[in-house]
Amino acid sequence: MSPHPDYGVTPLEGLPSRVTICEVGPRDGLQNESAVLPVEVKAEFVERLVDAGHTVVETTSFVHPKWVPQLADAAQLLERLATVDGVRYPVLVPNERGLDRALALGVRDIAIFGSATESFARRNLNRTVDESLEMFAPVVDRARGAGLGVRGYLSMAFGDPWEREVPLARVVDVADRLMALGLTELSLGDTIGVATPGRVVALLDALVDRGIPINRIAVHFHDTYGQALANTLAALRRGVTTVDASAGGLGGCPYAESATGNLATEDLLWQLHGLGIDTGVDLGKLVETSVWMAQQLGRPSPSRTVTALTPGASA
Repeated sequence: MSPHPDYGVTPLEGLPSRVTICEVGPRDGLQNESAVLPVEVKAEFVERLVDAGHTVVETTSFVHPKWVPQLADAAQLLERLATVDGVRYPVLVPNERGLDRALALGVRDIAIFGSATESFARRNLNRTVDESLEMFAPVVDRARGAGLGVRGYLSMAFGDPWEREVPLARVVDVADRLMALGLTELSLGDTIGVATPGRVVALLDALVDRGIPINRIAVHFHDTYGQALANTLAALRRGVTTVDASAGGLGGCPYAESATGNLATEDLLWQLHGLGIDTGVDLGKLVETSVWMAQQLGRPSPSRTVTALTPGASA
């Protein structure tokens, strides 16, 4: 389904011709839902997302079930998942124990989750920023040695609920230290959704000035203040070509107060396809998937595009 058959496509200069969407619904989305879904439903969710055209689907997490009970069945999910060649299925690992489990199950891509601020590092990882980097170092080293791709999330890159504004210099410093561990990709997280386009541009420029290639940077925006699409467009203008999004707008962050859902993948698709930017993702199939998932969760999707394209549909 083309999202713009009746409304036309109008490109803008200075934007990429193709964008890769890192679909985070199965992990970042479901981990923040109160409902704990059966593993069969999670497997079908991932498979539907791939069928819609996604080539990167963050699948689950090996964080201890005490902290994220919604994803306690990570091993069972990976064992039953019907994977497709050419599709990456990153799994979040918190430490070397998590990496051991991932390697035993044949995982080929992992993610680690760092913080730009001390407050969030202590609440989320029970460590300082320095201690968390020390913990990640052997994880990344072993994973890269085994040929795995390693994505690093840098949370609170634009603001923190306890420290408020986060100095650019601090974000750049932690980002640089994360990349030095051997990451293949760095995802900048607007964990509480406070970023605005000027701040996005300033941070990206500062990271590039530090020597981090723009093609190794992804963006991960939350829509708390309705800024996620504007921030995405600002990032694309600076050369970013990987954008994180969550089908149906699922998820937020269980450790950050005031964090609403991620940027909805369908809303992102409407914008990108209207700009003539290729994503490889079929909007119609994705909308069907998000309506189906909303039914599993017992609530309607918060995505404006899902609502617009499925009038009368309800959970």
